[in-house]
Amino acid sequence: MGAARRTTREIGLALITLGVVVLLFVVYQLFGTNITEARNQHSLAQQFNAALHSTEARTTASPSTATGVPGSTGVPGSTGVPGSTGASGVTTTSTTGPAPAATTVPTEDVLPATPAGGAIEHLVIKSIGVDKYVVEGTNEADLRRGPGHYTGTAYPGQVGNAAIAGHRTTYGAPFFELNKLTVGDAIDITDLNGRTWVYLVSQAPIVVNPDDVSVLDPTPFPQLTLTTCNPIFSASTRLVVFARLKGQAGLVEAPPAVSPSKPTVLPGDTSPSQPTTATTTAPPTLVSNLGQGRSSAWLPSILYGLVFVVLWAGTRLAINRTRRWRRLSAYAVGIAVCAVPLWFCFENVILLLPQSI
Repeated sequence: MGAARRTTREIGLALITLGVVVLLFVVYQLFGTNITEARNQHSLAQQFNAALHSTEARTTASPSTATGVPGSTGVPGSTGVPGSTGASGVTTTSTTGPAPAATTVPTEDVLPATPAGGAIEHLVIKSIGVDKYVVEGTNEADLRRGPGHYTGTAYPGQVGNAAIAGHRTTYGAPFFELNKLTVGDAIDITDLNGRTWVYLVSQAPIVVNPDDVSVLDPTPFPQLTLTTCNPIFSASTRLVVFARLKGQAGLVEAPPAVSPSKPTVLPGDTSPSQPTTATTTAPPTLVSNLGQGRSSAWLPSILYGLVFVVLWAGTRLAINRTRRWRRLSAYAVGIAVCAVPLWFCFENVILLLPQSI
C-alpha cells in the first residue's frame, strides 16, 4: 500500500512539473526572449558604432584622393604624363596645361563592411520608445537579434519603399506599441555612413492580411514601411505603418533622395555589404506565421530536455533521502541546476515553432 501511494504521488508530482514547465515556456516566450534580444542588441550596437568610426576614418583618409589629371586612369600611382603607364598597366595620354586640383572620392556613397549578421541601420521612434539596431533579413534568426530589413526593398534615403519588420510580443517586442503611432510622428533611421534620415508617419496604422504583399511594393518616392503581427499575442493579421521621408537630420532643407546607383568603393575596399539598389530578382514576401520551424533544432531540444529530466529525477531522489528540515535547500539547489538545461531547451524548442512576429 505504501509503495502504491508513493508511486501515485510521484506521478502526480511529475504531471505538476510538466504543467509548470509549460507555463515556464510561455513566460520564456514573453520575457526570457527579451534577454536574448538584449544581448544581441548590445553586440549590434558595438558593431554599428565600429562601422561608423570606420566611415569617419575613411572620410579623412588621404588615399581617397586621385591626381585628376586629364587622361589619367584615376588609379593611384598613375602619373597622367603622355605615354606613361599607370598602376593598371594602361598607357595614358594627356593634353598640355596645368593639372587641376586634386579631387576627392565622394565617401558619402561608400558603404563600410558589415560583419555577418551585423547591424545595417539604427532605428529610433521616440514617441513609442523604440531604440533598436536593424539587421538585414526577416527570417526568425534575423528577428531574434532585432528588427529586420526586408531584403529587396529600398534602403533609408533612397527613392522607393524601405520596409522593416519587427516582433510585437517577443524578443524585445520592438513594435509592441506600433499601433499608437499617429500622423506626423517622426521616425529616425541612421545608416552606416552616419546619415540620419527623418521620416514622418503619413497615415494611421492599417491592418492587412498576412499574404498582402502589396504594402512592400516599390514607390516612386522615399517611403518607410513598418510591419508587425496583429493583434497582440497573435499573428492572424499584420499591422502596417507608412511614413514619408522629410529629409536628413541637421539640414535646413531636405536633400534629394539618394539615387539607387552603385556606390563608389575606395581602393582596397571590398564590395559593399549593403546594396544600394531596391531591385531584386524575386519580390520580397511579407513575414508570415505560415512558415515551418527549423528542423535542425530537434536534436538539441531533445538532448537538453533529456538532461533536464535526468537532473530533475536526481533532484527528486535526493530530496526523498534528505531530512525534512533540509528539503527546502535541496529544492532550491535542484531547481537552479535544472534551470540551465531547461533554458537551452526552450531556446531550441522555440525554433521548432512556425515563425511569427
